[in-house]
Amino acid sequence: MERVLITGGAGFLGSHLCDRFLAEGCEVICLDNLLTGVLDNVAHLFGNPRFQFIKHDVTNYVHVPGQVDAILHFASPASPVDYLEYPIQTLKVGSLGTHKTLGLAKEKRATYLLASTSEVYGDPLEHPQREDYWGNVNPVGPRGVYDEAKRFAEAMTMAYHRYHGCSTRIVRIFNTYGPRMRIDDGRALPTLMAQALRGEPMTVYGDGSQTRSFCYAEDLVEGIYRLLRSSTSEPVNIGNPHEMTILDFARTVKRITGSRSEIVFQPLPQDDPKVRQPDIGRARKLLGWEPKVMLEEGLQRTLDYFKGKV
Repeated sequence: MERVLITGGAGFLGSHLCDRFLAEGCEVICLDNLLTGVLDNVAHLFGNPRFQFIKHDVTNYVHVPGQVDAILHFASPASPVDYLEYPIQTLKVGSLGTHKTLGLAKEKRATYLLASTSEVYGDPLEHPQREDYWGNVNPVGPRGVYDEAKRFAEAMTMAYHRYHGCSTRIVRIFNTYGPRMRIDDGRALPTLMAQALRGEPMTVYGDGSQTRSFCYAEDLVEGIYRLLRSSTSEPVNIGNPHEMTILDFARTVKRITGSRSEIVFQPLPQDDPKVRQPDIGRARKLLGWEPKVMLEEGLQRTLDYFKGKV
């Protein structure tokens, strides 16, 4: 049995990872300060003797007694609404939080997996985005607090790998959706789905021609699990390479929900990426991974969850 620490474990993705590692027979320590995480996401696990929840801010010293075999650092605000509301906390968890958890990994000789993001590519000038693309990021723009925090976290992780010999992994996560997303987190799917279910106008920014690639949470978790079990220290894109415009995505959500909401347009936020599509060649080659859940199926599963929340 392995003992796994998941920071941000009460968040959208963190809670799904808790489920997965418990299902694999591991002991799971979920660490979260609940800034954007929600206890309801892990409440169903409280009766499990192999699950432990600790309320803690990883920007402070992290002490975990006993053996730790793997650390997955997922603590961070992850949506524009959240990291624009908590810019300092976002920078601190990407820098101090990464440093503290890497120190713990070094002490415990644990494998360390950093949750990075497609946002390290910024508003990309190369399309689709491969891991060897260095990105086009505005470091002083409003989104820079998230983009640069993750870029720093990657650099820190690689420094621990090269200097201390730590076993590290870096996953660059592209747009992901599924149950347990917060309705008010500001990302495209929860915003559009909540508006559609309430019969409110569905908001699309710009003219809707900007593209995204949406990966279902179950697929993403499988990719992360395989990456942790691999031996690669290189960053790996995990996401769905099927690209679509935000306007087409809004129309799909409207159709699946059966909503009569109108689609309305608002100004495009500063530095909002015009395109976003992962090249997953490295994941296919090194992990034998690619997404399986089709968009319609994933949206239907997510809709069932959101109906109980709206």
